[in-house]
Amino acid sequence: MSRLIPVAFAAIASLVTPAVAQSPVVVELFTSQGCSSCPPADELMHELVKRDDVIALALHVDYWDYIGWKDEFADPAHAERQRGYAVEAGRRSVYTPQMIINGRADIVGARPMELAKLISDYSAETTPVTLDLTRSGDSVRIVAQSSQANGPLVVQMLRYTPERTSRITRGENAGHTITYANVTEDWKILQEWDGVTDLSINADAPGDKPLVVMVQKGLSGPIVAAAQLR
Repeated sequence: MSRLIPVAFAAIASLVTPAVAQSPVVVELFTSQGCSSCPPADELMHELVKRDDVIALALHVDYWDYIGWKDEFADPAHAERQRGYAVEAGRRSVYTPQMIINGRADIVGARPMELAKLISDYSAETTPVTLDLTRSGDSVRIVAQSSQANGPLVVQMLRYTPERTSRITRGENAGHTITYANVTEDWKILQEWDGVTDLSINADAPGDKPLVVMVQKGLSGPIVAAAQLR
């Protein structure tokens, strides 16, 4: 199923010099347990998570729940984020499976060769923003610097579970048991940043689940820096 509905990657970046900073490529997969076209893309995520130059995130959406199976990992906020990307790109619909790469490019379904090319291209780029994360107990210190004014930027933090398994009994994937990689949850906007002054944030991050921090132009624009703590 690749239906349409109306709208509405990892290592901590080294603090060398901002002008030559590099950042992992962020791949966001919008997926659903109720989508029969999604398992190949879900499977591809298991390969992406092995790469240090990629931050791979599975965002389960809820808009296919009505066709017979409620996705237990879905969050309406994920669908809203996907709609934001669609509006930014001038698209009138959203669909699953869809991959958004660095907030800039999108791929329909699971296309390994096309994805590999985009990851290679974006990995070769530099960013004016450096981003460093340090965990201390139940909090994380986030430090960012920029070599040029490129704000306003939005600093976001999320958590994910590396693997979650679901036995699906209804809907298009009925009878299948699927293990999903890097299932995203607890997505928060920490603050806006002007991209000029040095940034320092202490954010609550209880527990030991991996976390990701992203610096993005708006909520649906290019991701200029990202880092994760596993």
